[in-house]
Amino acid sequence: MQSRAAVVWEGDLISGKGTVTALGSGLFKNAPVSWASRTEAANGKTSPEELLASAHATCFAMAFSAGLTGAKTPPSKLEVNCTVTFEKVPAGFKVTRSELQVTGRVPGLDAAAFSAAANAAKDGCPISQALKGNVELSVTAKLAG
Repeated sequence: MQSRAAVVWEGDLISGKGTVTALGSGLFKNAPVSWASRTEAANGKTSPEELLASAHATCFAMAFSAGLTGAKTPPSKLEVNCTVTFEKVPAGFKVTRSELQVTGRVPGLDAAAFSAAANAAKDGCPISQALKGNVELSVTAKLAG
């Protein structure tokens, strides 16, 4: 399986603008993107970091669900948020952190086991693997009662 996207960019970095399209699924077309949406405020535009946060949250949720199911404690619900930090560093700009937050309902599982499974999923999901060693990764896990 391969996933594809296309971007059209017009102008310089600071005042220019672009669009991104999901070529495989067609789920979004010509979504606007700009430098300001990366560094100031979204204002109705997306950014590579928002797309990365979406990818990481989704990948983590799938890996977490698979791990819990494999341990015979399938989740009834997982709610995952991801915050990706893009910041100025001495060499320019860099994605420095990807922070996952998960709240889940998992019958028959205690908080310690939920947290351990969340950390295993954070370490094992393919997007985490792609980021590992270059971006600080963390997960905060809360088991809903």
